[in-house]
Amino acid sequence: MEISGYILIVILGTSIVTFIPRVVPLMLLSKMQIPEWGINWLKHVPVAVMAALLAQELLLSEQVFSIRDNALNLAAALPAFLVAIFTRSLLGTVMIGVHSLMILRFFF
Repeated sequence: MEISGYILIVILGTSIVTFIPRVVPLMLLSKMQIPEWGINWLKHVPVAVMAALLAQELLLSEQVFSIRDNALNLAAALPAFLVAIFTRSLLGTVMIGVHSLMILRFFF
């Protein structure tokens, strides 16, 4: 199998575009002293991002807010949410969510 020059350039370009936003902030922030309020604020960023992703997936159907169209997904999210709260296990949460949705789709 041959790799053409175009494919090689695309692979290198995408790797650079992925590398720069991850490394540059790390290099810049490693030399700065972040105040305590900034560190506390940054602790909430992953939770906010995850909530935004989940809300979009669970509540929007074809870019329209609809609880009725997403009732199955919401029902499967409840046990996963409970597992996440009580166990704090990512693997357990994902497994319960996938299995809940699988069981609900089998019956409904």
